[in-house]
Amino acid sequence: MFFLAKTPTTNTYKMANKGPSYGLSREDQLKIDQKYDPELENILVQWISAQCNNKVGEPEEAGQIGFQKWLKDGVILCYLINSLAPGSVSKIQSSNLPFKQIEQVSQFLKACEKYGIAAADQFQTADLWEGKDMTRVQQTLKNLGSLAVTKGDGHFKGDPNWFPKKSMEIKRGFTQDKLKEGQSVIGL
Repeated sequence: MFFLAKTPTTNTYKMANKGPSYGLSREDQLKIDQKYDPELENILVQWISAQCNNKVGEPEEAGQIGFQKWLKDGVILCYLINSLAPGSVSKIQSSNLPFKQIEQVSQFLKACEKYGIAAADQFQTADLWEGKDMTRVQQTLKNLGSLAVTKGDGHFKGDPNWFPKKSMEIKRGFTQDKLKEGQSVIGL
């Protein structure tokens, strides 16, 4: 069984079956933890609640730990992607079994890739499930929100100003006459 324990040296919560980190590992984890954005967390919580029609509630506590607990089982994430692209995750089930929760998160990530988020721009399952890098989780959700706003397919709910619009490809069509004109230009 997993449970969270407060470490006396860092004043943060870590998995109880994982000892405290020292040296470079500790420094790396502290750098990752410092990049976590509480304002972005608030925006993401508001957006996810609005996108899922307030069916998912909100985290019990603010901060990384509360946000991680709220999303950890993957159910909320699957509801989120299904609200943006209906039918992306066919079977959403809440479970206390770790492998089921990890499977739900993996299904969300696969659906995000189909939706248009590159695999390199996504968090790893362990980043969320073990709470290793909640900043990457935030960035993935921010990218998902930006893509949803940009698509403009009517599925996005909430304030579009929460996320920056992604730049879209502009297709240009040239007539055959214009293309022939371009061939007669002498390059430098």
